[in-house]
Amino acid sequence: MSTNQQIILAKRPTGMPDASNLQLRDGPMPSCGDGEVLVRTIYLSLDPYMRGRMSAAKSYAASVAEGAVMEGATVGQVVESRYADLAEGDFVLAHGGWQQYNVQAGKQLRRLDPADAPISTAVGVLGMPGFTAYVGLEEIGKPQSGETVVVSAAAGAVGQVVGQIAKLKGCRVVGVAGADDKCRHVVEAYGFDACVNYKDDDFFEQLEAACPDGVDVYFENVGGTVFDAVMRLFNDFARIPVCGRIAHYNDTDAPPGPDRLPGFMGQILIKRLLFKGFIQFDYIHRRPDFKRDMSAWVRNGEVRYQEDIVVGLENAVDAFQGLLQGRNRGKLLIQVGDDPSRS
Repeated sequence: MSTNQQIILAKRPTGMPDASNLQLRDGPMPSCGDGEVLVRTIYLSLDPYMRGRMSAAKSYAASVAEGAVMEGATVGQVVESRYADLAEGDFVLAHGGWQQYNVQAGKQLRRLDPADAPISTAVGVLGMPGFTAYVGLEEIGKPQSGETVVVSAAAGAVGQVVGQIAKLKGCRVVGVAGADDKCRHVVEAYGFDACVNYKDDDFFEQLEAACPDGVDVYFENVGGTVFDAVMRLFNDFARIPVCGRIAHYNDTDAPPGPDRLPGFMGQILIKRLLFKGFIQFDYIHRRPDFKRDMSAWVRNGEVRYQEDIVVGLENAVDAFQGLLQGRNRGKLLIQVGDDPSRS
């Protein structure tokens, strides 16, 4: 191979990113030096946080520079190694970005064993999304048996895991999703007690009926009208881990009124709510616990997962738009190259 297909951030988006912002190009084939590894990308993880990386606004991590390859976690296979602990053919977890090939320092890579779990799960249920669900629920949500846990984006990469962990803790779990088939899936496949479609005209009435004892934990992935509805059902001392607010990622104007902030601040005070944002790396010390628990749950069938695999790097921009619009079912992946581990 003499070229390396890449998607670069050509210019920062206003509103929904499109092909003028994220441009497909043929870049040079990278080469590795001492201590480095050349990796062929098999799976690229698409995640909502990437929208924030396209912005120049200050955040918890640096923005991607204009003209640079768009960042992202990847699962790949070693093509060439100049690092003693990795060999050609090894499967690895990397941060290779939106491209076919990437060079990484060998010490920054983690070898994956397909005998343990499908390699794609390293960026899904056994990777960052799973860990996000695990620490957000355990460290902030602290669900107790018999409590009601509501999960927005319930059929997504994080939400599907949150609900299943809450069920393992003995909770009543109510999902919120944007399609009837998503709601059926989380109930039938993951054991949620109920799921409500936020696009239905009587969404609040359905949510209220599904939470007859109020809401003790709300795992927030969305914001917008979903949060407005759940807020009205909080019990005293409810806990709200704030993982994302995808409904607002492409906003170009202030949300329409009335201003709900004063009322929400009153709820925080009166009901003594815990409302806390978090980023998964804040709890990196919990990684060993997560690896132990989630690996066992997946192996034993106590936690199941759905992957939405789109083939071809050229389809990544459309797939990412779909992610921001809620088109995906489960963990969204771009299959950039062949996966010999599945053969």
